[in-house]
Amino acid sequence: MIGPDSVPRLARGMRLREDAARGRWVVLGPERMFVPDETALEVLRLLDGARSVAAIVDDLAARYDAPREEIAADVTALLQELAEKGVVTA
Repeated sequence: MIGPDSVPRLARGMRLREDAARGRWVVLGPERMFVPDETALEVLRLLDGARSVAAIVDDLAARYDAPREEIAADVTALLQELAEKGVVTA
């Protein structure tokens, strides 16, 4: 379960890369590719294996001047979904 104290990172073998040919960012893994939308991309860029979910939420809430509770719910749901797909670990 992903929670505020979880420290998420991309799962082993997964990489966030810019696909210059297509002009978009992708997450590449063994025999699969994931194309994040703009919101997911902003979250994935903050996954450094050192920041907690709470720190990521604080960063995004300050950057977009948005309600922290709303950002926390969205980020947690996104990270939980990506964890279930094996893209992220915590």
